[in-house]
Amino acid sequence: MFEPFAYAFMQRALLGGVLVGILASYFGPFIVQRRIAFLGSGLAHASFGGVALGILLGVQQPLWVAAPFTVAVAAAIVWVQKSAGLAADTAIGIFFAVSMALGIIFLDRTDNFHAAVDTYLFGSILNVLPADLWTIGAVTALAFATGPILWKRWAYATFDQSLAKAHRVSVDRDDYLLAISLAVVVVVTIKIVGIILMAAFLVIPAATARIAASTFAAMTGFSIAFGVVSVVGGLYISYYAETPTGSTIVLLQAALFAVVLFSRRLFIR
Repeated sequence: MFEPFAYAFMQRALLGGVLVGILASYFGPFIVQRRIAFLGSGLAHASFGGVALGILLGVQQPLWVAAPFTVAVAAAIVWVQKSAGLAADTAIGIFFAVSMALGIIFLDRTDNFHAAVDTYLFGSILNVLPADLWTIGAVTALAFATGPILWKRWAYATFDQSLAKAHRVSVDRDDYLLAISLAVVVVVTIKIVGIILMAAFLVIPAATARIAASTFAAMTGFSIAFGVVSVVGGLYISYYAETPTGSTIVLLQAALFAVVLFSRRLFIR
């Protein structure tokens, strides 16, 4: 049972994957319940533009450039949505396309970028470094430390923005905080999960929890549980089946979604 984790790199992969599963699944219910699942994918691809800019500038850690770039895009999405009265998916789609276009232009002016880009596009959970664990751990701790205040406000506004505003909740400010928090989550996890698969970690466990839970608090708890189980199970399966770890985890997430969905339909009948 413990054979895969006899190796240090698998131990780091397990810890890093569990932290990503917890962090992404904590924010996932807000995305699913607000019906802005496209935001996770949009911010992940926005980070591509920041990574490409960091590579172009020759920065040793492109994520230091990707972080402010993605945060700026997240804030811009919320601002455009509110200022122009556009639907969320429209505003996200605009910046999704612009960020990808900028990333392609930046990379076109860069030599020998392929290895670095592959790492961020597809992730490398088996190559997690101690510094990566400290970064993700710090962001996870900060998210849960501010949870008693921000989670309640975000949950309130998620279900009824008008009533939240009537009770003097700063909904607009909290929308910016939520978008920026998601941007930070995306940036600190893409090196492990990858830009392409990041949206799955945010959406699928939360969608599964949405089916299983009857309250938003329970949905958050189930989401985190499904996120962690899929990471641990995906690592086991990928180790013995010799399949790409990130893809295996996402497929296991989808399998859990299917099991919960059909179980619920069978139970209701």
